[in-house]
Amino acid sequence: MYPGHYANTKPDTPAAINTVTGETLTWHELNDRSNQLAQYLHAQGLRRGDHIALFMENHLRFFEVAWAAFRSGLYITAINRYLTAEEAAYVVTDSDSKALVTSYALASVASELPAQIDTCDLTLMTDGVVTGFDSYEDTLAQQPATPLDEEPLGIQMLYSSGTTGRPKGIKKKLPDAFVSDDRVTGVPNAYGFSEDTVYLSPAPLYHAAPFAFCMNVMTRGGTVAMMEKFDAEESLRCVQDFQVTHSQWVPTMFVRMMKLPEETRATYDLSSHQAAIHAAAPCPVEIKRQMIEWWGPIIHEYYAGTEGNGSTGVDSETWLKHPGTVGQCRAGVLHICDEEGNELPPGETGIIYFEQAERPFEYHNAPDKTKNVEHPTHSNWTALGDVGYVDEEGFLYLTDRKAFMIISGGVNIYPQEIEDALVVHDKVQDVAVFGVPNPDFGEEVKAVVEVAPGIIAGDALADELLGYAKQHLANYKVPRSIDFTDELPRLPTGKLYKRILRDKYWGKHDSRIV
Repeated sequence: MYPGHYANTKPDTPAAINTVTGETLTWHELNDRSNQLAQYLHAQGLRRGDHIALFMENHLRFFEVAWAAFRSGLYITAINRYLTAEEAAYVVTDSDSKALVTSYALASVASELPAQIDTCDLTLMTDGVVTGFDSYEDTLAQQPATPLDEEPLGIQMLYSSGTTGRPKGIKKKLPDAFVSDDRVTGVPNAYGFSEDTVYLSPAPLYHAAPFAFCMNVMTRGGTVAMMEKFDAEESLRCVQDFQVTHSQWVPTMFVRMMKLPEETRATYDLSSHQAAIHAAAPCPVEIKRQMIEWWGPIIHEYYAGTEGNGSTGVDSETWLKHPGTVGQCRAGVLHICDEEGNELPPGETGIIYFEQAERPFEYHNAPDKTKNVEHPTHSNWTALGDVGYVDEEGFLYLTDRKAFMIISGGVNIYPQEIEDALVVHDKVQDVAVFGVPNPDFGEEVKAVVEVAPGIIAGDALADELLGYAKQHLANYKVPRSIDFTDELPRLPTGKLYKRILRDKYWGKHDSRIV
């Protein structure tokens, strides 16, 4: 189902609620506004298979734009709202987006985009305007609220950072369907979503999972309770006050909630809560055990990539029997292989591949990157850089990352992009970036710098480099601290031996670098 159906059956029921302001977006409003934007985009020449970009904080207009794309046969790329103008412009351009929708809240960055995105002529801004943008509200007001004559189903094309430092677009085939078809998009209904669902979304909507889950809840007629940003106690209040039935989290959120005083946690009535879903990063075993004790056996975990090449899942009861597992295969066929592609027996650690009838995605404008994720002899087996093993019963356990990715608060951060930004500074000879332990986020970004000849290392230089990084990188990618070394441990081949550096910082913690 889609907004047009629910606009007829329950027009004044909220499709989405802003939990901070209390503002609602009813099914009638969502249907009308998504139709108006679809009409505008169609009138401007966009057709099935074209691309649009959305650069916005958690905002009710996000859903209007998403459904306009979904009912127009368009690819929609939601851009990380914390990117710099340079980074966001790259995504708009690389995605071949013909339209960009943003908000006045992001005007300080968005105002720089029109000059950097020559191929994108349609630029709209909600809640106000700056030079280079037309008013979203005024533009929609000039369009009819009737559906297009044909409404082919669209789909997300999200971006995932690459180890080379440039994000890559994950492009899947457009569904051979219309938005009005009695079908769903993206997430199997393993969690019991229905018209009675109230789904709490505490994470940024530009992330793959929150975007997909919100759209699927709406597809089934449920209501999305959207937080503007995560706060541990506020999340509990939302579950209570909005009678939340379903929710989706990352492990760092569990950590933050578990650190609340016990009397605070006991204050809130969570009895409406039926299913709490988590993914995005490995969850500490003890934290998850405590969460199950607190919330009951309603916690579900899944493991999957934005690429949609396969997935595993596990419920609370099963997880308690297999602590640390991310579950058994639910989509695709799971294979654990060595570096040469040979399949490994249960218990042996290797690269995680998922087999599908055909590869379900490609990296947009990046055939070499697409080829790199394929198995050496089976092009329909793909791996996303994760390493793990399965036990005799087929339960998957994640043990390492093939690349040196940092996972901080459920967000993937790739060191290469940060290294590339810092190494061009004239006082930097060489640089290594990696994750070090952080009690709240799991890991935080650390940079170790080898200074250029004649340069004095010290606090003043560290401050200068951090300021430089803030000018070129999104805030969450900026190192939390910078240390200095006389010489970085590089092999003759040029490969940086990061384990030597990381051992100093990890101590008794488990390092994922071998």
